Amino acid sequence: MMNQRRPKLVVIGSLNMDIVVETSAYPQVGETITGQRVRFIPGGKGANQAVAGARLGADTVMIGAVGDDAFGEELLGSLRKDGVDIAGVKRVEGTASGIASIYVAEGDNSIVVVPGANGLVEPADIDRSEDKLKEADLVLLQLEIPVETVLYAARKAKALGKLVVLNPAPAQQLPEELFGLVDYFTPNRTELSGYADMSADGDSLELAIRRMMELGAAHVVTTLGASGSAYLDEEGKLVRINGYTMPVVDTTGAGDCYNAALAVALASGRNLRDAVDYASMASALAVTKFGAQTGMPAEEEVARFAKEQGKEFAG
Repeated sequence: MMNQRRPKLVVIGSLNMDIVVETSAYPQVGETITGQRVRFIPGGKGANQAVAGARLGADTVMIGAVGDDAFGEELLGSLRKDGVDIAGVKRVEGTASGIASIYVAEGDNSIVVVPGANGLVEPADIDRSEDKLKEADLVLLQLEIPVETVLYAARKAKALGKLVVLNPAPAQQLPEELFGLVDYFTPNRTELSGYADMSADGDSLELAIRRMMELGAAHVVTTLGASGSAYLDEEGKLVRINGYTMPVVDTTGAGDCYNAALAVALASGRNLRDAVDYASMASALAVTKFGAQTGMPAEEEVARFAKEQGKEFAG
């Protein structure tokens, strides 16, 4: 799709401060317990994907919103540090930045998300960044900002002739028009099952993907966890791309890494099979480090890993 070396990516979505509290057990209602550790980690699906895109070699623009609090400053600083263009992120006076309160105990976690400023990303914010959209090769969207804004952004991106990737998470009711504006729809198996309103297990996987394409999505790339990914090729046949088994340190942000890597590869003009394989490699590397944004691999790391697998993903 493009000849220049660095793809141009616009990410429209959320910025959250993840407040991670580690405890030995979950507190019962009315109970106070002592935790072992608390960490404040920049996150949010949009911001995670923007950082991943930048580290993978794309000129990356973030459009979103933070509050006028200390978290907002820190969230912007994290993006800036990785070279993300933050001109499209507005500061909302008198509003808190989005947070995710994450309790980690007994080998699992429970999460409460408070959208804060993310809930105030509106169509006017997309219009203000129209010049950036015009320069983009691909626009990457998720669902932690208002759905009306996502729909508006997809409409605008398609009107400007851009590729649109929608990571439909967290899963929620979507207007049918949105599917027809999406070039690459990237649900996990559970999300696919919900959107297609049918099982996506076993032989039903292909039928569920086909159902989403009937609703309008041009391509559906489904992530299957450790089993890899699946999509339908141009002949309508199911293609499975294996994942890569790595020592797991932290799976947080692996899905965001996958989506960003897929977007960067597609914006670079790679075919879908290579783009899916590249995304699988990048997300496999992401789980080997702690933290969503801090764990995102650099372009050189993925290239090195690809070479080890006997594959080349040059330029």
